Parts: sequence; structure tokens; C-alpha cells
Amino acid sequence: MLKGTKLYSIFTNTCPRCQTGAFFKTNNPYNLKKFDKLNDECAYCKESFTREPGFYIGSMYVSYALSTALMVTVFVGFVVILDYDMNYVLAGLLISYVILIPVMFRLARLIWINIFVKYDPVRPKIAKEIKAAEKL
Repeated sequence: MLKGTKLYSIFTNTCPRCQTGAFFKTNNPYNLKKFDKLNDECAYCKESFTREPGFYIGSMYVSYALSTALMVTVFVGFVVILDYDMNYVLAGLLISYVILIPVMFRLARLIWINIFVKYDPVRPKIAKEIKAAEKL
């Protein structure tokens, strides 16, 4: 995945502006005490992750779309194409969805902020300089 693309920021849990600093406080979505905790701002470019109140409500629509796409695809694949028993497939989907809730939550928030924040190619250079200065 190329740095500078929105997919890079989404799948690496990094700042959408500089793609260096972490978006969430922890990279593990199954750390249930901290899976939903955002950093207030990027440690390198100071991009604010705490927008106006209610900003991340729009990520619920993204989460709904992701979940629906996953469920419909799996259901059609197993029930319609492979002819599995519908009850077993629905039970498996329910269990897998409950397990995937933290991942979907984080993915939806990352997608949502990446819609509104554009990558700045100058910011990674500044972030790299800051990182190098921290190591000294």
C-alpha cells in the first residue's frame, strides 16, 4: 500500500494528514478498555482528531454500510451460491458480527475522518524531522 493514499491511513491507523502519528491510542481493537479512545491530536503534525461535537456520528452510516455489505456478501455466497443451510449461516454471521464490532467501529471512524482530511505531502517530511529529533 502506498503512503499518501487514504487506504494507507485507514489500514495502518495513522493520521490522515501526515500518515505518521497514531489515530487511536492503541492499535489493538480488542483491548476493550481502550478500543474506542482517540488521540486528541496527531503527535507529529498536530492535526486535531477531536472535531466538533457529533462529528463522528456520521461514521455510524459508514459502519452500517460496511456491516451490510459484509453480511449480504457472505449470505449470498454461502446460501445462494454454495447452498448452505440458511440457519447455520445466519448463526455464524451473528457470532462473527459480534466479534467484529470493535474492528468495524474503528474502521468506520478512520474512513469517516479520511473523507474530510486531505493528505499533505509536506507533513510527513516535517514529521520525519520531528521523529529524528526525538531520537537524539
